[in-house]
Amino acid sequence: MRKGWSLGVLALLASMVSANTPSSRIDEFIMAELSQSVAPALAYARVENGEITAKGFGERTKGGGDDVTSNTPFPIGSVTKSFTALAIMQLVEANKLKLNDPVSQHLPAFAEGPARDVTVHQLLNHTSGFSTVQGNSYHSSADASQIGLLEYAEELAQVVPTNAPGTDWEYSNANYQILGAVIEQKSGQNYPDYIEEQIFKPLGMTHSAVLIEPNLAGMATGHHPWFGSVRAIAGNEAYPINAPAGGIAASAEDMGRYLAMWLNGEDDIVSATTKAAMMTASGPTSPLYGLGWSVDAENGAVYHTGLVPGAEALASMMPAEKKGVVVLVNANGGLGFADTWYLIGGVAARALNQTHDDDGSRWGAKVAYLSIAILPPLFVALAFVSWRQRSALMAKRGSMSGKLSLWFPLVAMCGLAWALIWPLPNIFGGSIATLQLYQPDFALCLIATAFLAPAWAVLRLALAYLSGKDSVSTGKS
Repeated sequence: MRKGWSLGVLALLASMVSANTPSSRIDEFIMAELSQSVAPALAYARVENGEITAKGFGERTKGGGDDVTSNTPFPIGSVTKSFTALAIMQLVEANKLKLNDPVSQHLPAFAEGPARDVTVHQLLNHTSGFSTVQGNSYHSSADASQIGLLEYAEELAQVVPTNAPGTDWEYSNANYQILGAVIEQKSGQNYPDYIEEQIFKPLGMTHSAVLIEPNLAGMATGHHPWFGSVRAIAGNEAYPINAPAGGIAASAEDMGRYLAMWLNGEDDIVSATTKAAMMTASGPTSPLYGLGWSVDAENGAVYHTGLVPGAEALASMMPAEKKGVVVLVNANGGLGFADTWYLIGGVAARALNQTHDDDGSRWGAKVAYLSIAILPPLFVALAFVSWRQRSALMAKRGSMSGKLSLWFPLVAMCGLAWALIWPLPNIFGGSIATLQLYQPDFALCLIATAFLAPAWAVLRLALAYLSGKDSVSTGKS
């Protein structure tokens, strides 16, 4: 009896410990929140002292029924930048280039261009002077899918950076697109082949690929926001020119192996010294970014987020504790009511034994979304009201103040249309074409408003000046 009793106590204690492990807390959170999120699926990998736990939840395509596993590839977006930075540092360790080399030393197209003084180091830590908007310009390029990295770098060599090199920090995909061309030039391999042979294979990342075609077999389908929910995207954005900035797809299991390499403190595909340097703030102009990694010195975290049309990712590490986590979802969040970050952040916090302070409310974003979404039906309603009050509009023709009230809305609405299509998308780091990729519902509202607002003003003028004149002469309103 005593032996059986002690075995029972041990089993109970073991179950209690198991129920309180980070993995169990993560799984409970996912099972409670995934169905409430817009994301059809999530996969994660947790690393601690070299041990990897990886799992998948949900389905590859919303309503499709195919389960996601820990080996299902997801687009990882800008987490790709850490791979590109790693490849550059491999070339540095092989004495094929130096961090302080001007990029023109390796890409001759830059020699006479406005960015000729930009260094490899400034590209790595986003202090080159290229802006976020300049880095997203390929979204509106008709030939983006037809050109290679070296050819695109030649185009970027003619772009005048927004800031002087080394003076300001501004995140830009252009930096890593140029670095991808440097990798091709110095290695003699195209970017996908280099990453496959020098990083994927040595780390055993067998369910990973550099996306240069729209679809990868078995990959989770991307979904983007659509009026409070999400809808599937037919194909992934897979331009070769964006591969070094955000073009890798990888499974949670593979990303676990990748983070384990960063945390092991060993010399392997690069030296331990290089790894530590890459995960450290890279200078006074770049206090929150190392080389391919964001750095939070206050709490000892190293991380990178990833966002592509249809997917989001987070890779986060606590190097001093040898802990890390990667979270992958097959939907990209947006303004308003299509949020994925509460889910992503909740998994990451539990994996790293941190407090999850996010309450998921997003009221500011929801108000911003609704303030735009309400405009198209508002202008339709205003058009109806104008039609009903056309007699009053005709009466305005008789005075100077009346004419001003008729013509001023046309000027104001044309100004509003311009602001919605050009300056406003720049606030989000791109063009209206960029917004159409990431949040098509919001972009549709902007475009519809940009058309309907001037159309309403023109309708008012037409009702005032092209309607019959009898009512004006007789004083009818």
